Amino acid sequence: MQPFDYLIPGDHAEASALLAAGNGRVRPFMGGTDLLIRTRGGFVRPQAVVDLKGLPGMKEIRPGDDGWLIIGAACTMNQVAMHPLVQARYDLLVQACNSVASYQLRNRATIGGNCCNASPAADTAPALYCLEAVAEIYGPQGIRRIPIAQFFVGPGKTALRSGEFLTSLHLPPSPQDARGVFNKLGRTKMGDISVVSVAVYRRSGRLADPTAPATGEWRIALGAVGPTPLRAAEAEAALMQDTSPAGIRVAAALAAAAARPIDDIRASAAYRRAMVAVLARRGIEAVLADLSAARAQLPAAGGAS
Repeated sequence: MQPFDYLIPGDHAEASALLAAGNGRVRPFMGGTDLLIRTRGGFVRPQAVVDLKGLPGMKEIRPGDDGWLIIGAACTMNQVAMHPLVQARYDLLVQACNSVASYQLRNRATIGGNCCNASPAADTAPALYCLEAVAEIYGPQGIRRIPIAQFFVGPGKTALRSGEFLTSLHLPPSPQDARGVFNKLGRTKMGDISVVSVAVYRRSGRLADPTAPATGEWRIALGAVGPTPLRAAEAEAALMQDTSPAGIRVAAALAAAAARPIDDIRASAAYRRAMVAVLARRGIEAVLADLSAARAQLPAAGGAS
């Protein structure tokens, strides 16, 4: 591996100045699970890396004053997946984090790094799209926030400008009735990069009403089937009208139609598109089954009181 300088900034402003002065040859460092491998392989040749982990808030998970949940960009996958505030309301993100590589690697890999690598196959991205996360960025002009869907701009490309770095991800409040499922297909059962991934998320605020329709508000996001993660808006709209078996098949087909896959060494475009339909259908059915089970418990709970 080529040698490089290891820099530890004292605050956000210094970190930003170091990154800006590097003219692309100074890289931000959090978990390092991708950067070190790419450096060892000669794909990137940094003159220096700027360790962002020690900056205030970068490794914290805390509730915001507005009821949102704030996740520091340098939080590891295991830290996110095991945190009680995440587990209580954002199980979809827990599933996505737990799908990343191996348990050992998840002790180093960070949620911010997963986003900043901007791989179309990033496992946490579809969940963050469904949850409508907001990325907080620090740079020479101070702090700015953008929706996660605007953060990814192309394969390996983000909306970060010179001297900017991701500080945290902000998740809006998730109601008690929210249900989500993350399905991932890789070449191996565990530890592999996604060939296709589909996140399905549903919320309505009407869980306590057993007679309410199961349409509600649906979100479906796709990974590894486009230049960036994608939302399947037409599939979402279809589910808001019909969640019958026929409606589920229609929504799954619309999700597949939203995909923009390519042929590569891991899978063909045709296979990826077909598997989007399969994983979307399974996700929708699993969410509906979970919702039905939760509603079935409500009368018993009421009688017990």
